[in-house]
Amino acid sequence: MSTYSHIIGTGSAAPERVVTNRDLEQIVDTSDDWIVRRTGIRERRISSLERPENTAEMATKAAREALEAAGMEPDELDMIVVGTVTPDRQFPATGCMVQTALGAGRAAAFDISAGCSGFLYALNTVHNAVRCGAAGKALVIGVERLSSVLNWEDRGTCVLLGDGAGAVVVSAGSDNGGILSTHIRSDGQFWDLLYAYYGENHIPDSLDHLDAKPFKLRMEGNRLFKRAIGCLTEIAVEALEHNGMTSRDIKLVVPHQANIRIIQGMIRNLGIPMEQVYTNVDRFGNTSSASIPIALNEARREGLLTPGDHVLLVSFGAGLTWASAVIRWSMEAVLSEAEDAVGCAINQAPAAIFPGP
Repeated sequence: MSTYSHIIGTGSAAPERVVTNRDLEQIVDTSDDWIVRRTGIRERRISSLERPENTAEMATKAAREALEAAGMEPDELDMIVVGTVTPDRQFPATGCMVQTALGAGRAAAFDISAGCSGFLYALNTVHNAVRCGAAGKALVIGVERLSSVLNWEDRGTCVLLGDGAGAVVVSAGSDNGGILSTHIRSDGQFWDLLYAYYGENHIPDSLDHLDAKPFKLRMEGNRLFKRAIGCLTEIAVEALEHNGMTSRDIKLVVPHQANIRIIQGMIRNLGIPMEQVYTNVDRFGNTSSASIPIALNEARREGLLTPGDHVLLVSFGAGLTWASAVIRWSMEAVLSEAEDAVGCAINQAPAAIFPGP
């Protein structure tokens, strides 16, 4: 009997602090109009040292909501895989910190660094582990605290990024469907289009209690923009063809929320109307590996996905990396009473879990 990997729970979390484009006008030479026209972003969430909003805490909050949605206990997990490039510490892995906070003592836990493609790389790992019998139930998390590595004096990058976390629970099942396929690619010769380098960061007065790591983010926006659209289109087509599908078979596209113009360029190439694309980049900005699971959780909670729907996930990020997945949705659209009582974690402050470094 074949084993299939099904998403049975989703969750998300984000910092309380909302930083609007108007706020950024006080920090760098930019304007709300300039940001919206070029990116589609109007605001983003930025973490604070005053609150329990570090990488592991946001990841744990999203994980708890996903487990609640799945009706599952943490000690049932066999594996926890976290996609992130902004861990709280160089080691141990964020996955191990989440494992401890959840009390998931049976689970193997580790991180994957694949830039904005981190969540889909992690999903690929878990999907293959479930299909081959190495894991029965697993947690996949995408989480970033990009505010900790932003160069707040560079208007080309600091206006783009935000903090947050998203998670899904994946379970083995005998029913045909679930995650139909995952596809990952990379091209390291273009690493210098987006990377972090050592350097002290200036913290704006208006962003008090901001965590700042000794790194700065650098990006060649124009070159990256052109490659992103091509790579996203290529990996989306590969996923569709692998499953004998066309764009007409897709109910909803949940892309990496990097830039609305990149999303629009990819969708035009695929011939899919924007009405079938879920976007929240206007409210969260680019949260890197967290963007797809945050959007997927919102889409589910809004009732946009019903069992049998085909969902296309696609991402592109530093490395360069790019990835895609096709899912035959199997979660019920109706929220459980427990979920209604808990509410969406995206609007809640995470509970204190870990001490600072």
